[in-house]
Amino acid sequence: MTLPPSQGGGRVLGMCATTLTCGLLAMALMLAFATTSFAHGVAAGDQGYIQEITGIHLIPFVYLGAKHMATGYDHILFLLGVIFFLYRMQHIAIYVTLFAIGHSTTMLLGVYFNIGINSYIIDAIIGLSVVYKALDNMGAYQRWFGFQPNTKAATLIFGLFHGFGLSTKILEYDIAPDGLVPNLLAFNVGVEIGQLLALGAILIVMGFWRKSSSFFRHAYTANVAMMTAGFLLFGYQVAGYLVS
Repeated sequence: MTLPPSQGGGRVLGMCATTLTCGLLAMALMLAFATTSFAHGVAAGDQGYIQEITGIHLIPFVYLGAKHMATGYDHILFLLGVIFFLYRMQHIAIYVTLFAIGHSTTMLLGVYFNIGINSYIIDAIIGLSVVYKALDNMGAYQRWFGFQPNTKAATLIFGLFHGFGLSTKILEYDIAPDGLVPNLLAFNVGVEIGQLLALGAILIVMGFWRKSSSFFRHAYTANVAMMTAGFLLFGYQVAGYLVS
């Protein structure tokens, strides 16, 4: 049981809550003007480097994987939604593991078998995954349909789609077949490192916020902001697909 914060601490925690909520709202607005390169795009320098090298290069691919996850705001938004109301570390570990299994499986298989999906379509689905999780956190499915979808299954399934998003972008690297499997495994390790770093930062902020009495007052607003961000990402990708 958490003791109530002091008045001064309460103000600080309240500011943290407001900052996080405003940050999510700012992210939602930013997505309205974002380009696809911000979400999953391959940086020109990174792409040029990968296209020039052959053989096994584990450290560079670990770095690229971590960088890709750390800058993939849609993955981070979904991860935030997944752990938003999870308090026990064992529960967080279960859901994060399911997500990791999902995106690792389709990322590795997609690249190895050269399965490319239109980036607009897969990124639109990823946007919907953010919408789905935000609505789940808001209790929408229980109110609308009278039942709660299996959250573990949904996390795994959307993890599979997120993995195809990763594989689609990795294919843009045009990786040399020499050393492909070790380099892919290294990239996946980097993705997991980036995910753990993002998760650690999220848990630190959420830990402070949850100690504040304002958490439940702002939780609904934060999930509305996440839902808005997901819809903006979805709409942007659908528009890009239609005009491409």
